[in-house]
Amino acid sequence: MLHTSIFIAGKFAKTTNFFLSMLPPLFHDLRKYSFDQFKGDMQAGVTVAVILIPQGMAYAMIAGLPPVYGLYAAIFPQLIYGLLGSSRQLAVGPVAMDSIIIATGVSALAAAHSGDYIALAILLAFITGIIQLTMGWLKLGFIVNFLSRPVINGFTYAAALVISINQIGHLTGIDLSQSKYTHLVLSELALRIHETSWITLSIGVTGIILIAGAKRWHKLIPSALIVVMASIIASRLLQFDELGVKIIGDVPKGLPGFDLPSFQLADIINLFPIATTLAIIGFLEAFSIAKAIEPAHKNEYSINANRELLALGGSNIFGSFFGSFPASGSFSRSAVNDNTGAKTGVASYVSALLVLATVLFFTPLFYHLPKAILASITIVAVMGLVDIKQCRYLWKTDQTDFYMMIYTFLGTFLIGIKEGIAIGVALSLVMVIYKTTHPHLAVLGRIPNTTFFKNIDRFAEAEEIPGVLIIRFDSRIYFANVNFFKEKVEELVLEKSAGLKLLIIDAQSISSIDSSGMATLHEILDFCSSRKIDLVFVSVIGPVRDTFVKEGFANKLGEDHCFEQIDQAIDTFSSPKTPAGINRLKFQTNVKR
Repeated sequence: MLHTSIFIAGKFAKTTNFFLSMLPPLFHDLRKYSFDQFKGDMQAGVTVAVILIPQGMAYAMIAGLPPVYGLYAAIFPQLIYGLLGSSRQLAVGPVAMDSIIIATGVSALAAAHSGDYIALAILLAFITGIIQLTMGWLKLGFIVNFLSRPVINGFTYAAALVISINQIGHLTGIDLSQSKYTHLVLSELALRIHETSWITLSIGVTGIILIAGAKRWHKLIPSALIVVMASIIASRLLQFDELGVKIIGDVPKGLPGFDLPSFQLADIINLFPIATTLAIIGFLEAFSIAKAIEPAHKNEYSINANRELLALGGSNIFGSFFGSFPASGSFSRSAVNDNTGAKTGVASYVSALLVLATVLFFTPLFYHLPKAILASITIVAVMGLVDIKQCRYLWKTDQTDFYMMIYTFLGTFLIGIKEGIAIGVALSLVMVIYKTTHPHLAVLGRIPNTTFFKNIDRFAEAEEIPGVLIIRFDSRIYFANVNFFKEKVEELVLEKSAGLKLLIIDAQSISSIDSSGMATLHEILDFCSSRKIDLVFVSVIGPVRDTFVKEGFANKLGEDHCFEQIDQAIDTFSSPKTPAGINRLKFQTNVKR
């Protein structure tokens, strides 16, 4: 009876734990929520909201939408991500990079700020969310492995410049066309530079100086909000609009009602490519930020790529029901969220509620806000993504990664954001394939007066032994790299053919060999035999020895051609008799090593 009770209790505990694991992360956090956590969440939520209000309006302008839609995007996606997201510090909402992608894609289908344009941007959020949700259900979070950090950096830096150049019109007071082709914007600016409103330009430049200066002084100063409030007061007192300075004007008060996006098959087909781009880029942005923050909270939670896809997808779908355009994780706001003490998703709810209060009661205050100030906020925010130190670091440490970054940057800047992403993905895949098919191979030499053997290209003191060639292959041997392996071995053997009697392959880094690899080893053994060169393997791990036996290579090679250490193999084959104490490896299967 006691055993039965224990069994039932154990099953009940396992079932309970299973259902608890299915609950959103916020529920787990609230089960052990403390007052100290609440204080941190409250402080972080208020600080992020203060930054988010002007940023959201600015990013809506980038996306080609009225400013209030940036506030909608700052409210509703946060509510879902705060509930479902695996990161407790990621700040979700409108972001500059996604906004320029939205403008690029939707502007080809409708005129900016028009009713059709707004409807398409909202539908885009819904489609983006569906794609992300589907990717999460299919567990496609592994796609983060296909874009290397240099590629993401190159894309980010170029997008920052594209966004900044597209803000020049607001900064100068000239009605310039928005375009992904920066040369078109710059050439139009050159032709119309005489139309510059110097008052507008002075306001915008002053905003950039003040916001950037305050950030340098202290990162937690709400410089954007301070500049916004100061500019509104100055604009109202000095009547900037009568001086030719463009202002925001009426910002609708109140919330949009619940409404499904307008579904037209033609629109869905037209938006699908840009939605796919946004889904992937938005996920990569959010995941990269969350992973960067995670180490500081490694004992509190871990980031799950598939859960992030589900959370972002749900955020965009829910947001589209309330007038939101596509949202993702923000670099700057997430850093502020973390630095000011956010501990759980409650911080996102605090931010969302404060923005909600602004939409309900305070939008008339923004009537006199100069558009040049929103442009200055955007420029400072996106140019903060450009890390010159990282570029220098890559140049010094890995020039292959540096050039990958440069090519992605040029593709994005000169051709377009979607094309830049495609170039980055292609470069990442090419580099993965190249490195897989061309792994590291080293020729080893003996360190004098020791039994250590090192790469002769790295250790000047390493001495090659006459009549002996020692090769270390630092990869598994399989179909993708067998040709490279065979060609390099034969090339090195032919280079040293005069007097070469012994070829030693140090196999300590060979983790596995497939059938193509075994066929290649047979060919190499035949190649050596035809030249009367002994082929010896050293430090072969157990699973590889098992493969030698199963493939018949062990019998062909001979057990007396497999050793624990390189010096043992050399001593054996340089002497007619096997020295006492030589430890040969056995070819029996299921060995431990």
